[in-house]
Amino acid sequence: MRKDLVEIHPTAARFKGMLEKARKNAVRCMEDSFAYAKHKGDKSHATADFKVGDLLLVFTTNFNNIKGCKNLKDSFALPFFIKGLHGKNAV
Repeated sequence: MRKDLVEIHPTAARFKGMLEKARKNAVRCMEDSFAYAKHKGDKSHATADFKVGDLLLVFTTNFNNIKGCKNLKDSFALPFFIKGLHGKNAV
């Protein structure tokens, strides 16, 4: 009989070993998942090249506080000057 299979009636020591083996496998799977997600996120991430003083259009289609017909709203607000940067992509 194979020793790596789960026993039906394990002893306490064997049960501890089985739990430790399952925990190590779960930790390894989570680390692999995090590494994969980081790789995919880094691959598709684009950094913006905004500078202070540039003109910027604000995309307004997802704003819920603007009254009126949705089809008649402008997609972009007036151009604004960038006064300062708050991080790499936050204006």
